[in-house]
Formats: sequence, structure tokens, C-alpha cells
Amino acid sequence: MTSFVISALLLLVLVLVLLLRPLFFPAKESATSRRQMNAAIYREELDKLEADRMAGTVDSYSYEQTHAEMRQRLFQDTDEADDFAVLGSPKKTIIGICLFVVILSAGFYFYLGDAAQIAQKSTERPMTQESVEKMVDEFAAKMDKEPDNLKGWAMLARSYRILGRNTEAANAYARAGSFIDSDPQLLADYADVLAANANGNFAGKPQQLINKALAQDPNNLLALWLSGTAAFNVQNYKAAVQSWEKLAKQLPGESDEARAIAASIAEARSKGGLASVSAPVISNQGVSGQVDIAPELKPKIKVGDVLMVIARKPGERMPVAVLKTPVTAFPISFVLNDALAMSPNALISQIPEVSVEVRISKTGMAMPEAGDLISTPQTIKVGTTNARLIIGQIRP
Repeated sequence: MTSFVISALLLLVLVLVLLLRPLFFPAKESATSRRQMNAAIYREELDKLEADRMAGTVDSYSYEQTHAEMRQRLFQDTDEADDFAVLGSPKKTIIGICLFVVILSAGFYFYLGDAAQIAQKSTERPMTQESVEKMVDEFAAKMDKEPDNLKGWAMLARSYRILGRNTEAANAYARAGSFIDSDPQLLADYADVLAANANGNFAGKPQQLINKALAQDPNNLLALWLSGTAAFNVQNYKAAVQSWEKLAKQLPGESDEARAIAASIAEARSKGGLASVSAPVISNQGVSGQVDIAPELKPKIKVGDVLMVIARKPGERMPVAVLKTPVTAFPISFVLNDALAMSPNALISQIPEVSVEVRISKTGMAMPEAGDLISTPQTIKVGTTNARLIIGQIRP
């Protein structure tokens, strides 16, 4: 904004200098007054009258009479009050031009909009999904002409991954070749894409990529999460807990991500029969019932989808109990109790009621994602044994 104002002022000064230059630097000859101009005109007429008298075309009486009239008009038309330059006052002209240009410029500026308004209007038109897709496709077309640009292929792969185009992302990562071998983040990204394309199966190359990423950076967040998920999927709960606990140490304690990781750790400990750090007194008091799904959403269920039943204290975001299980034939029975507690200090048996919701995830991730199938949260009294939850929505 400041640079715009400075540029505008400099341009205004330049325009004024060009306009006022003749007034600041006038011609060396003095300006001709109106009195001098009239005197010169009458002198010419008198000379012409004298020539007519000498030629005999005007007699003496007419000459004297005309000569007297012209002298009288000359005295009237050359009054001393008219004896000033025809161009008038340069000072007044300069002031007038300056005021006119400044007022006109300011008027256009405020009428058409200032720089801040222009910038605001440009930000009011964010890029759409279609425009982003078009840019990525144009970049892909460019990369087809540059097969040896490994860095470019890696950039294209990450773009595809962000857009959720995992099949194309996997192909682009493969084209990036050796460029990603020394980058643990790219290795983890590649493993994530391959596992997603394999419906959450990490066997084979995805696991190899994860191990390679952790060998280079043992604290890589995505690689630790994927390593824990891969171990959890093959029921190696001890290894899953080890990976996720290492990941949890790097996250802010009160963040949503930390809470989600804590939920996954608690579930792995529960399923693996592993003692928690502070083992709470387990109570069977909780909520149980069945989960069903709306008929129109059944075709969206795929092999490998994960069902999560989540209980929270009403008004809070931190879960008190989470059940995660593979999707099987509906209806699916569930039980939420202290064995699935997120924290020993917040047990489902210690509160009178909970808000329960169901989510079906394509990836099994703890964080909700677009496209997940979800239910409407229901407030249920703890101790209820016949709760019924219906999955009837798609997360936008």
C-alpha cells in the first residue's frame, strides 16, 4: 500500500512539472500588452490613410476628419488600465492547474477504488477445485515432455496425493525414481499412497518404504503413524503401541492429533492385553447396542473399511471410549466400556451420559476425512444396553 501511494505521488509530480514547465520557464521576450497591440493597429490604419491622401483618393477635409476620429478612438482603446500582459498572472495559473489536477486525481482514486480494495477483491475470488485440477493436469502434460526431471515428478506426485488422486500419485512417485530415496517424507508419502491403493494393506513395498523412511529419520511423524497402523493391522499391537507412543511424544499434549493418537494407543493396548501406564480399575458399566446403515449407503461399503464407535462426554471433543473394528455384515453389535478408555482419568463408567456417534473410515485413520460414512450423534445414558445407531450421512 505504501509503495503504491509513493508511486502515485511521484507520477502526479511528474505530470504537474510537464504541465507547468512553460509557466516556470517563460520565454525571454516580455509579454505584449493590450495597449501596445491597439497602438500598432491604429498606426497601421493612420499610415494607410496618409497614403490615400498622398495618392489623391482622399481630400484634405475628409483626411482631417478621419484622422481626428482615429486619434480619439486610439486614446479610448489604449487606456492605462489595459496596460498589462495579455497572458495574465502566471502564479494564479500555476495554483489553478495544481488544484485541478490534484482534485481530479483524488476523485478518480476514491471513485474507482484504492489499492486495498483492489487487493481485497482479488482475494474474494479464491481458486476453485476445477482450476487447481486444471493446473495440475497442465503440469502433468509438461512433465510428460520432461521424463528425466525427477524433482518435477516428485512435485507432481505430491500434488496428486493432495487431490486424492492416489493411483496417479503412485505412478508419479515411481517416475521420481532415485530422487525420493534420500527424502524420508517423500518415502512416507509414497508408502501412504500405495497402502491407500491397496485398501490399507501395508504388505510388501509400502512396509519397505516405511522402514527406509524411519531408518533415515526415526522421528518422521507420518512414517511413525504408518508403521503403527501397519503393525496394528497384522495384530502386532505391541509394535503399534511403540510406534504411536514415539509419535505422541512429538505432538502438543492438548492437540486433536495427540488425542487421536492416545485413542489408538488405548485401543491397541486393549486388544493386545497390554497393561497401560496407569492401569485403571476396569468397570463393565458402559453403553452397548447395535449399529446399522441406511440401505442407500450399503453400496459404498468396501472391503477393508473400518467401523469406529466413539463416545464423548457431552459438550467435549475428547473421546472417553473408542471402539474400532472391521466392517462386517450389518447390524453390528458394539460395547463401550472402561477397557476402551482414552484416559484413566476420564472413564465412561464415571459419567452419567455420553454422546455416541459412528464413523466408517476408508483408511482407518483416527482423524475424520471427507467421504467417511457417519451417523448423527446421540446422547445415551451410561448403562444402556439396547442403543441403536444408524449410519445415514456422508461426511463432506
